[in-house]
Amino acid sequence: MANLRLMITLVTVLIYLLPSYIKSLEIILPKSLNLTLLTDPSTISAASQDFGNVTTVIPGGVICPSSPADISRLLSYAASGERKFQVAARGQGHSLKGQAGVLNGVIVNMTCLAGVVVSDDMKYADVAGGTLWVDVLKKTAEKGVSPVSWTDYLHVSVGGTLSNAGIGGEVFRNGPQITNVLELDVITGKGEMLTCSPQLNSELFYGVLGGLGQFGIITRARIVLNHAPKRAKWFRMLYSDFTAFTKDQERLISMANDIGANDIGVDYLEGQLFMSNGVVDTSFFAPSDQSKIADLVKSHGIIYVLEVAKYYDDPTLPIIGQVVDMLTKTLSYLPGFISIHDVTYFDFLNRVKAEEDKLRSLNLWEVPHPWLNLYVPKSRILDFHNLVVKDILLKQNSTSGLTLLYPSNRIKWDNRMSAMTTDEEDVVYIIGILQSATPQNVPEVESLNDKIIRVCKDSGIKIKQYLMHYTRQEDWVEHFGTKWSDFSKRKDRFDPKKLLSPGQDIF
Repeated sequence: MANLRLMITLVTVLIYLLPSYIKSLEIILPKSLNLTLLTDPSTISAASQDFGNVTTVIPGGVICPSSPADISRLLSYAASGERKFQVAARGQGHSLKGQAGVLNGVIVNMTCLAGVVVSDDMKYADVAGGTLWVDVLKKTAEKGVSPVSWTDYLHVSVGGTLSNAGIGGEVFRNGPQITNVLELDVITGKGEMLTCSPQLNSELFYGVLGGLGQFGIITRARIVLNHAPKRAKWFRMLYSDFTAFTKDQERLISMANDIGANDIGVDYLEGQLFMSNGVVDTSFFAPSDQSKIADLVKSHGIIYVLEVAKYYDDPTLPIIGQVVDMLTKTLSYLPGFISIHDVTYFDFLNRVKAEEDKLRSLNLWEVPHPWLNLYVPKSRILDFHNLVVKDILLKQNSTSGLTLLYPSNRIKWDNRMSAMTTDEEDVVYIIGILQSATPQNVPEVESLNDKIIRVCKDSGIKIKQYLMHYTRQEDWVEHFGTKWSDFSKRKDRFDPKKLLSPGQDIF
């Protein structure tokens, strides 16, 4: 009884002190900074959540910069020691566990800095860090050019993807988005406004690309451009045999490195799984085949979907026929189970937006997304399939979401950059276990993710995570491996007060 009274007393004291504690965390910016700190409930609420919808991180305020100089003044003041607070740049908040947040600190709304300027020779575009990739596509395609590497979802910011890597179905051919950048404008944690490139401030350049926002905020990126094709031949083919599926994928990506083969090689390649314990979306295929596909999935448990695209301008060119012949006559997919769509280049690249609109209409978009993204070495992909896909994922009561599985050429990555993949082999598989959840079953899905990671480690499969969130520094040290020493030194050099991107939980 005495313990109960003591607990009630402590709770009463905490309730009494809480308002003054919150007030003590209030951020007051001096008028000399000429910055407006937004603290209204709707702004704070929007900045407290991210795409993952798993974690809530409440900031002290949000600024909407009118220029990079605004961010520089903010960081210079925060680093001065007068009133230390941390800062996070936020584009679309497409992180999974609060990585774009900052508890009691200041969110910089990067969407306030958006714009695209195409060079006169149309070889590159200077893009503000808060610009959405879909807007980069619209602006550049007007002039007949476009970037060469894309994420599957285009409604994310340029600065956000470049701080991670920016991966999708063109990585095998053109590398991730970070390897298609010529120059950056960056504001460091000390408030310095620096231009960097492989030749100028190169340590900052390579550190920021894939650097998880730890060394600076990207305010401008000079993006490589190439010819923008007008249309895409879009194929999906079904496999019941995993080895045949991966063999055909690997053969197609190898063509990207073969001299003389690029013309008939594909421009985009991904793969996904249809599993009998999940929702099987057969809408890409002809209505007459949809029930047959559902029966195949039920019969085999898993059906593997190879998805490729070939971009083109003129449908009368012989090369298009050659590509179609190569795909339809030499690959080992199930006979008859191929579907080909002909769409505009823009509609193909923006294809996920249609899925988003559909899910929003069903109130299924803004749900928890406890996703798990992995890189797996080619030599262990069969083991991963057997241990994870068949023995874990397929044995769930049900799955909700996509599972992606496709290879990429590691030679297309630049190891000087901060981003990590597995460094064991020339071919690495990109795995996306993109499950949706309800607030009630998030712990169950997260436990499943932990089990997958544990099984891989116990089996000696040297995975690396993408869009990961570790809470222990030893896990970050293991993640970066031989790069950790340089990564840590760059933090000390460019953000010595540890102000930037605290939501990553690295330092």
